[in-house]
Amino acid sequence: MEQFSTDSIPDLSGKTAIVTGANSGLGLQTALVLAASGARVDLACRDLERGAAAQSRIRAETGNDGVRLRHLDLASLASVRAFAGQQDSPVDLLINNAGVMATPRRLTADGFELQFGVNHLGHFALTGLLLPALRLAPAARVVTVSSLAHRAGRIDFDDLAAEHSYRPWSRYNQSKLANVLFTAEFTRRLEASGESLLAVAAHPGFAATNLTSGMHHPATLDVLGAFFRLLGQSGAAGALPTLYAATGPEVRGGEFYGPGGPGQLRGRPVRVTPAPQALDTGAAARLWDISTELTGVVFPGL
Repeated sequence: MEQFSTDSIPDLSGKTAIVTGANSGLGLQTALVLAASGARVDLACRDLERGAAAQSRIRAETGNDGVRLRHLDLASLASVRAFAGQQDSPVDLLINNAGVMATPRRLTADGFELQFGVNHLGHFALTGLLLPALRLAPAARVVTVSSLAHRAGRIDFDDLAAEHSYRPWSRYNQSKLANVLFTAEFTRRLEASGESLLAVAAHPGFAATNLTSGMHHPATLDVLGAFFRLLGQSGAAGALPTLYAATGPEVRGGEFYGPGGPGQLRGRPVRVTPAPQALDTGAAARLWDISTELTGVVFPGL
């Protein structure tokens, strides 16, 4: 695994991958590599103009015409349902990558706090609604992209809508912890039902992407952007843990992958141990039940 690179990825011809947030950053890099490996790749993007530019770039660089642009707004359950409702063929890889970070307090179309709504609930709903299509593939995987920030996360079950308290970074940390808890509970349920589908989590370490663009404070944005560019690894390197989780032959359900360098900030992908609070099975089960209630999405058979 320590020698893993994009050259290690097997031929993916005949497989279909969906990558959320594929118009830029880690999502774009992930989609590029999957397309170069022969997969049919659906770019699930909120911004269709930027998505079209990404589609053109990927097709030009890979020669893969099986790259489709599809609209998906994870801040709207109606959009998530419409997207999943159009999927009538098997899905081999679902990469839950899109996210927002440290935004001002905003609500999704359904009244959820934006970061929790997009980073966790939107992907929870998308995965549940696509479960029938994932089951049509012989060895499907769902990779949910978390962050080192999950280490500082706590799930505020008493105020998920952030009506009483809102600190942008705390809510971001919470959403990234939710990604790991979701993967753990999803895995437990899949294994209990004897399914071959794998749920895996990954994080990019410290990667220079445009995730900070959602912030509203110009000075903070400038400082953080410069910090990420100076110290962060490239988006291509940051995508490697996701790509290994999606294609690595030794990957097992419930595992977590990140960079193997000091502090997991950069380096080749390795299996990593999540923070202690991400191993709380009670919190994972409770989050699953609340997510089901909030979204109205039930995972059939689980």
